[in-house]
Amino acid sequence: MSAEARGDYRRDCLSSGEDEMTVAEQLKEALGNRVMRLETPNPKRVYLTVSPEDLVEAVRFVWQVLDARYVIVSGVDTGSQIELLYHFSIDRKDTFVSLRVFLDRNRPEIVSLSSLIPATEWIEREIWELLGVTFTGHPNLTHLLLADDWPEGNYPLRKKTDGA
Repeated sequence: MSAEARGDYRRDCLSSGEDEMTVAEQLKEALGNRVMRLETPNPKRVYLTVSPEDLVEAVRFVWQVLDARYVIVSGVDTGSQIELLYHFSIDRKDTFVSLRVFLDRNRPEIVSLSSLIPATEWIEREIWELLGVTFTGHPNLTHLLLADDWPEGNYPLRKKTDGA
């Protein structure tokens, strides 16, 4: 699906030298102070940390302007927070971008991207049932892997915090 078919995000938010800029430079220019942290362990790999409130705008930019291909969302319980990584591939630049957000472990909640990128619907369900992240606005937040009668509040991929 082309960037034009994905929505109306403005391409004019980039400078005229877009093709000469690295993906990291384009992200910094477009998202400005919404970028909490930017890491480039090598020229073909970019990690961008944003707040949960800025995730949709960052995803729209990567998805629609940079014409990235959605790959997957991964999640991990760090012990103090829930970390989500939204992975994208910008094939024409041979670059992989991961948008990182951290959620409150006691109330992990973030907006669903399923209305923007329908392919996120199933992985959001998996993360909901395995890590306990609530995706607000998700059209069908029901069990996908676990039994329907799985105990509420029992998340198999959460770290134990009671010292066990």
